[in-house]
Amino acid sequence: MDEKDWNAIRILFQEKNISRASERLYISQPALTYRLKNLETEFGTRLFFRIKGGIEFTSEGLHLVEYAEEMIKKLQSTKDNMINMQDEVRGTLRIGVSSNFAQYKLPRILKKFSTKFPNVQFNINTGWSTDILNLLNTDTVQLGILRGDYEWYGKKALLHKEKLCLISKKEINMANLPKLPLINYKTDSSLKSSINGWWHDRYSEPPFIMMETDRLETCKEMVKNDLGIAIVPQICLEPSDNLQIYELSYKDSEPVYRYTWLMYNQDSLKLSTVKSFIDFLNEHSNSLTKNS
Repeated sequence: MDEKDWNAIRILFQEKNISRASERLYISQPALTYRLKNLETEFGTRLFFRIKGGIEFTSEGLHLVEYAEEMIKKLQSTKDNMINMQDEVRGTLRIGVSSNFAQYKLPRILKKFSTKFPNVQFNINTGWSTDILNLLNTDTVQLGILRGDYEWYGKKALLHKEKLCLISKKEINMANLPKLPLINYKTDSSLKSSINGWWHDRYSEPPFIMMETDRLETCKEMVKNDLGIAIVPQICLEPSDNLQIYELSYKDSEPVYRYTWLMYNQDSLKLSTVKSFIDFLNEHSNSLTKNS
């Protein structure tokens, strides 16, 4: 059993479907099936069985999945440490990043970092902050950039702070907000909690939700076309949007903030790529994360 086998088992476990797994592995379905049959022959046991729409792993197969995950991590750690023995900063930086930060801020950060350290490659995972936290907890990524407050026992540093804003196409009276059509969008629980907390602090009536969209950018386009109002983090707003922007605050005049955190384990600092990236963020965070 080698690295290709470990990866095949891991991807198949994630997808629970041979067709999708073969696509991710960039091999044909027959080639993947042949590799899996060889593994079953090697271990002398059945690893999975077919069900409608996919596959399920046997208890022996699940044990092999755990072994594959462990071996992949050990191999990656060995590669990282061997590269780290060289004087030059080089290697692959594995980062998990909240989707909004990845869309609006990360490209500019990576461009400036790669200009300074051209021999560093990036392996980027994006998603909701809860997903990124899971990647951190399983050591799939070396660094996490998360939005909102999450319990983390490793190192944690505030990377960015922005306000929550209400946006509209035309000027509005904030006192009439419960009667205006509000456009919602899918987001993580921490942002939903911040928005709901602000609303209940300011209004006794529930919001008039007119529509739900799958993405923040879709929601913003609806507002641009005067189909309703929305509450969004400041990170997504640009002067070119030509929208009315109202920064939110509680009854006591305290602004409603959205926080972005950098999280990592202390041991990760032993790697020159990780330490260089953290130092870079600490040195340039103000200039790199402010709105354009």
